[in-house]
Amino acid sequence: MMKRKISASLMVAFLLAVTAGCSDNNEQVIETDDTELTEEVEEKEEEVSPPSYTYPLSGMETEEESNHRIVSVLINNDPAARPQSGLSQADLVYEILAEGTITRLVALYQSQFPERIGPVRSAREYHVNLVKGFNGMLVAHGYSPAAQKLLQAGQVDNINGMAYDGTLFQRSTERKAPHNSYTTYKDIVDGFVDEKGYDITGEVPTLAFYEHEDIHIVGNEAKKFEVNYLGNNLIQYVYDDSTGFYNRFNNNQQTVEDVTSEPIQLSNILVVETEHTVLDNQGRRAIDLTSGGKAVLFQSGIMNEVEWESRNGQIIPVLDGEPVKLKPGSTWINVVPTSPGLEDALTIEETVS
Repeated sequence: MMKRKISASLMVAFLLAVTAGCSDNNEQVIETDDTELTEEVEEKEEEVSPPSYTYPLSGMETEEESNHRIVSVLINNDPAARPQSGLSQADLVYEILAEGTITRLVALYQSQFPERIGPVRSAREYHVNLVKGFNGMLVAHGYSPAAQKLLQAGQVDNINGMAYDGTLFQRSTERKAPHNSYTTYKDIVDGFVDEKGYDITGEVPTLAFYEHEDIHIVGNEAKKFEVNYLGNNLIQYVYDDSTGFYNRFNNNQQTVEDVTSEPIQLSNILVVETEHTVLDNQGRRAIDLTSGGKAVLFQSGIMNEVEWESRNGQIIPVLDGEPVKLKPGSTWINVVPTSPGLEDALTIEETVS
């Protein structure tokens, strides 16, 4: 509660009036040190804390309210695209199968924006719907026929490398296409604001987070586990007690930033199970991201079986009908098919005491 400020001059005037009255009655006059009184009032004013805010997708504290719209980038996760650029600064990442057993990453940025992002890859219909649930802006290079229809219909504000290859999207000479398309935050802003005329500020959905002092995770210990995508693409997570974060590995190769080798550090990992349907002979899929279902949440080296729900287009962990709070920091959501399901896709390594 903000403490009420008292004007030093008013207090001095009041005391002088009192002493004057006492003097008229031949009583002792009490002298007051104005300097000491001013210092006392200033000390009380310093105790008033400025208002604090938190970023809506990371729960991290900030001194100013942030209304920058979410920027979502489709990032390639083919082995030829690793290590990627910009993943360490994403507030939230969805990892979802594209065709075959290779996953694609939907990286959501709101609290911070990397200078270089990529490799950027093409969008699918379910990617577009995910971004729409966050009132986000989509950055991709290419699209499936179903995604193209949604984008052309204006379902989400977007820029695409199909129209800006060589301008807003640059090809790296160090990798081969289609694993070499990169963009920058400056080019993204130029594309959204100057090319498309979009408003880059607006309402931002807020996820539920613990306050730092209230974090107390209980459940079953799970400091190392693996998410298996159809037996061929293995994602490992290892909890680091010294940092309080999970480190991510893809087929035993640690997920780090290209160039700097900075590791990706995660506060929350949510593994959700949902229906996947193959649509055509190219292996494109329809993925149900609205019906809800089984999920497992990992935080602080602890796991809990929960449910997942889509609320306002956002996948959140739920227990007994109430949202489960997240730890401040970055969150990674792995979406796996109901066939074979969580029982086969998720392996928890037992801790040896």
